[in-house]
Amino acid sequence: MGKPTGFLEYKRQNAQYRDPLERIQDWKEISNLPQESDLVKQAARCMDCGVPFCQNGSLVGGMSTGCPIFNLIPEWNELVYRGNWKEAYDRLSITNPFPEFTGRACPAPCEAGCVASLYESSVTIKNIELAIIEKAFEEGWVKPQIPKERTGVKIAVVGSGPAGLACAHELNNYGHSVTVFERSDRIGGLLTYGIPKMKIEQHAVDRRIRVMEESGITFLTNVEVGKDYSLEKLQKEFDAVILCTGATKPRDLQVNGRNLGGIHFAMDFLHANTKSMLDSNFKNGQYISAEGKDVVVIGGGDTAVDCIATSLRQNCKSVIQFDIYPKRPTEREADNPWPQYPMVYKLDYGQEEAKAKFGDDPRLFATTALEFIGNEEGQLTAVKCVGIRTIFNENGEKIREPIPNTEKIIPAQLVLLAIGFEGPERELFDQLNIDWKEIKNSRSYQTKVENVFVAGDARRGQSLIVWAIQEGKEAAKSCHEYVTSKVNLSI
Repeated sequence: MGKPTGFLEYKRQNAQYRDPLERIQDWKEISNLPQESDLVKQAARCMDCGVPFCQNGSLVGGMSTGCPIFNLIPEWNELVYRGNWKEAYDRLSITNPFPEFTGRACPAPCEAGCVASLYESSVTIKNIELAIIEKAFEEGWVKPQIPKERTGVKIAVVGSGPAGLACAHELNNYGHSVTVFERSDRIGGLLTYGIPKMKIEQHAVDRRIRVMEESGITFLTNVEVGKDYSLEKLQKEFDAVILCTGATKPRDLQVNGRNLGGIHFAMDFLHANTKSMLDSNFKNGQYISAEGKDVVVIGGGDTAVDCIATSLRQNCKSVIQFDIYPKRPTEREADNPWPQYPMVYKLDYGQEEAKAKFGDDPRLFATTALEFIGNEEGQLTAVKCVGIRTIFNENGEKIREPIPNTEKIIPAQLVLLAIGFEGPERELFDQLNIDWKEIKNSRSYQTKVENVFVAGDARRGQSLIVWAIQEGKEAAKSCHEYVTSKVNLSI
């Protein structure tokens, strides 16, 4: 705990977000941390709650609450309150190898489970976590973790997103030699090309990769396993393989006009934008531009918000978001009790920016696309949409049906599909003769192919960055136990 009466004395103070109209002019991070003295007061709000729901990750009502990587939150909150920042970093590092990523991009289910929210508002756990790791880098406390001895075991990790990096970090700490294969030209996976730079600037990713390289981990870019590097060769050269390829197969929307020019998957849009920015500061023109266009984003999650924010920075003419869910209440309803994640109305950062520029929340709630409309040249000009309501049939199945006389025509020259993912791309699984559905329904990270493991979104499907990190850690432990028994290591 922090100060016994801290939650009574101090109000919650969020990160200091830059003005929306200012920040859409650049690609810098959207917020700044409060001053250290203010952060100490925020840590003081951590109450002696008896049972810290914040640090026990679980699913309640189908949603995450508490920290899936079991961060020892009350402990490092008290250390920050006492001014013991180095000890707070040591305590945080026990559970989280990458606080700089979760402190920036995690939706903070830990705060949903904070007991202080029952009184007034939760502790700013996410901000304090980020402050700890940023101070640790500033003070030089983050150092390479070089094992005293190497086991001689070689392990390949396929994919360098949060799950792959967590796997590599843990396995290296066990003393194994780890090589990470990445098909893109930069390390980071989702952290580099899936999350826009205004949420995680690239220097934060590159800084961590340098520490991991200095710890002895090998990274190979522009190498696609299964094509450039055969699975057969990989299995022969390494004692074990862990697939951390993410859930990158996008869900499509098959309505009339889907083949018109100007309709793109969200990740294609975000990836190309970030790559062009990192390669040439957009000078090469190798990206999908929203400049001067009416943009429609279809989907209600974080990726949809990232598309809105990116379109605004590209100077779009307008932006509308179709959210299939009704507008949420401003306060918790009876069927959404604490410690479930609060399903309440809020403006995410991109929606806040759109409102600041165009005067209103960009969302059309309980709305879906009926048809894409184009011109004679085959280019998108508009989207026909309709209001929908959700009902449940006699079997309890959710059905969404259109509401009569609610059709609208929305001008659009660019549509971005952000309606989720259908799991990982299946090529590697097919080559190994593995049924992905069996993996998803299994509690084991080891596949039926003895020396092949799967972790992260590639195993569980689309999820949170913090779940990917935990999956990577657990898969690494499972793999370590396998190779230890296989080669009779006395470790």
